[in-house]
Amino acid sequence: HFEKGRNVGGLKKEETKQKKTGTKTHWRPDLEVFTDIKIENEYFEDVLKKQAVVNPNITFILRIQRENNSFEEKTFYYENGIADYVAEIAGEKPLTSVQFFTGDRKGRDREDKDDYKVKLSVAFTFSNQIKLLEYYHNSSYLEHGGSPEDAVKSAFTSQINAYLKSNNKYLKNEKPITFQDIEDCLVLVSSSFSTQTSYANQTKKAITNKFIKECMTEFLKHNLEIYFIENPDEAVKIAEQVLVNKRSREKAEKSRIDLKKKLAGSIDLSNQVQKFVDCRSKDLSQRELYIVEGDSALGSVKMARNAEFQAVIPVRGKILNCLKADYDKIFKNEIITDLIKVIGCGVEVKTGKNKEISMFNLDNLRWNKIVICTDADVDGFHIRTLILTMLYRLVPTLIEKGYVYIAESPLFEITTSDKTYFAYDENEKTKILKMIGDKKFDIQRSKGLGENEAEMMSLTTMDPATRRLIKIEPDDIEQTQWMFDMLLGDDLQGRKDFITNNGVDYLDMADIS
Repeated sequence: HFEKGRNVGGLKKEETKQKKTGTKTHWRPDLEVFTDIKIENEYFEDVLKKQAVVNPNITFILRIQRENNSFEEKTFYYENGIADYVAEIAGEKPLTSVQFFTGDRKGRDREDKDDYKVKLSVAFTFSNQIKLLEYYHNSSYLEHGGSPEDAVKSAFTSQINAYLKSNNKYLKNEKPITFQDIEDCLVLVSSSFSTQTSYANQTKKAITNKFIKECMTEFLKHNLEIYFIENPDEAVKIAEQVLVNKRSREKAEKSRIDLKKKLAGSIDLSNQVQKFVDCRSKDLSQRELYIVEGDSALGSVKMARNAEFQAVIPVRGKILNCLKADYDKIFKNEIITDLIKVIGCGVEVKTGKNKEISMFNLDNLRWNKIVICTDADVDGFHIRTLILTMLYRLVPTLIEKGYVYIAESPLFEITTSDKTYFAYDENEKTKILKMIGDKKFDIQRSKGLGENEAEMMSLTTMDPATRRLIKIEPDDIEQTQWMFDMLLGDDLQGRKDFITNNGVDYLDMADIS
């Protein structure tokens, strides 16, 4: 029994006739040390799973007591340790088979130091769907890697590069691969043990043993060379996938540089971007950008706006579907590059698995509100969705931070002898007509923003005191992404199935003539 780090219970020895023995530890957090004693169950699950991964053929059981004193139990077990774990992570369709290398080494970090023993184990496979790199030492997870990570980077880059060169896989004057190109398709777990260990700091999240780095690098190079010779089909698959990753990375980098050049500079936007109408105020807390549908809407909005703080830019025609198009095509689209210039904060480009190239800087944003303003008809809704899709793919942070809005424009204008009412949907129209009662009235369906009088546009769409704005808030990012992908992505059959199953719910909204 220990308290405050001291043995206060004394030593006890108990005889047992059980063939199997073990250790049970009961503990309570010291309230003088722990400021927060609530530890989530996920923490214990993660710790025990990691122990099961690096200690093959040992069962770890987590029992968590419920309030009614019953127990919730979870078991963690990997018969073949890291090899089984790699297979589990890679799933059903890895590019290559799971490889497991193990070996022992003995050496020293410096001439004036003593020799120590090292046991090395590495399991890996390649995948075009998932990536994972985890490093363990003496059963502890190394969050920042250190020596094993350096060895993996050096050995894999060296051997795969040598294979590509010797088999003439590079194009003429093509640059060599980097570890990033390998990492993007690699599932690897390393578990090492040593009798001496040097940690980078007190948190023990990385080790710095020089000998471990050197012997592990040599160990991996040797085994990879043999693996490539004995498995020529898998070596070809690895080489091809790494080259695909490399060339995709270089293409994305070129697009990023080209876009940066295109968007760079401090030229007056009113002269640089066709038909953009800026506002006078430089106060970023007041400035608003209206993205409107076409030149006709530009005219009405320009006349109805408050020129002190409201700017306008028209979208000329149907905007590109940014979920289907690749980045090279997106960045060559004049409408999109003009919008990005005017918004001012750059773009967040995400390409491939876990790769991210960002030129985004929220400090450069020129607006307090970005308002999408389109006609209240099917075409208007379509254009609105495409603009939202563009913002969702290129500048999702603007949506997450609450800068993006939709301006509701009225669907009906109802006029009596003494008053004009605006209805934004069928339900509002019904309520207004019920309120008017027997009075004579004239009702007109909206003909589009371009045909609205400036006074009406100001009252219904532009004036902060009377307009209606919908703030775009992605409460469920995954659901939003799924909906965008399903409606606007490449899964044609999925879209057909969705319309078949759900289309009846939207028949009343369909513009069918």
